[in-house]
Amino acid sequence: MRINTKNLQDYPFYLRPFFWNQSRKYGMVLKPALLWARVPRLFAAVALLFGSLDYKKSAISPSLRSMITVRVSQINWCEFCVDVNSYMFAKREGDITKLNALSEWSESTLFDEHERMVLEYVDAITYSDRHVTDVLMDKLRLYFDDDGIVELTALIAFQNMSSKFNSALDVPSQGFCRMPSKEN
Repeated sequence: MRINTKNLQDYPFYLRPFFWNQSRKYGMVLKPALLWARVPRLFAAVALLFGSLDYKKSAISPSLRSMITVRVSQINWCEFCVDVNSYMFAKREGDITKLNALSEWSESTLFDEHERMVLEYVDAITYSDRHVTDVLMDKLRLYFDDDGIVELTALIAFQNMSSKFNSALDVPSQGFCRMPSKEN
């Protein structure tokens, strides 16, 4: 990593419950949390935003949310994000067959039309040489209302921020799920 983390006792006391919760959920504190927590107000904002995107009554199913975050992470070369999000996908879906084909989703027959449309949107937002067209937006409206499109876009934008942060600071995988991480 390009920035060192502090010892847990050196972080403000009010952040320690977040670290405890991560340890309970993942078996360890996540390195990106320790980096964000170096600036506590940023950590709080990121944690609040993440919590608002990952909730049970979302218009986006949990497994699709995980698929989206893995795809964005692949494109942005974030080894940590591919690792932890693949783990969450496997936990939610029970199978990683689609994850193994995710970097070539457009040529694969494993993805249904809904997933293909969402992955096309992910690629259009994440790759800097692409953009969202009116045709793509019309396809999204077959599956999402306007609130759902805003939520989907926010999830993709958040994962872009998160994976670019982690990639820039060279945050390594923490060994949750061994998956191919580089875009082919």
